[in-house]
Amino acid sequence: MSKSQQDKASDITRDGLAKLLNEDLGREYQAIISYVVYSQVLKGAEFMSIAEQLEAHAHEELKHALIISRQIDYLGKMPTVVPKPVRTSEDARQMLQFDLDNENETIRNYRDRVRQCEALGEFALAEQIRQILVDEQDHQIDLATALGVEVPDLTKRNS
Repeated sequence: MSKSQQDKASDITRDGLAKLLNEDLGREYQAIISYVVYSQVLKGAEFMSIAEQLEAHAHEELKHALIISRQIDYLGKMPTVVPKPVRTSEDARQMLQFDLDNENETIRNYRDRVRQCEALGEFALAEQIRQILVDEQDHQIDLATALGVEVPDLTKRNS
């Protein structure tokens, strides 16, 4: 972990963590909406397999939203009801790229959240987020595979 990541994690408060988790929750809502829509509008034989996977991803993202909402409540705050904006396109590949970009951002943020939770001594919350990360990385792999690209290396912040 870099010095800036350590500083960022050690400066966190419970209120600050709840605020960041609310941003994450908005991103989970965004993912639910995009996966629901994209899974239904992708056309063509080459996208049938990923369309089915996106439908399954929508269910997983709902589970994530429920977990994150519960953790925000645990921290004494009200969960947001506002999703991040959802991008759409007539081009199937572009929609899948939007999803991949969103998953990459989600993974980066949840990696930060794990460090922040641990800095606060919130180890159970960190473990909940680790479990979500497993699903998010699976989604990332599915999307990269469907696009025929390498899974992005997110170990560097500017990836």
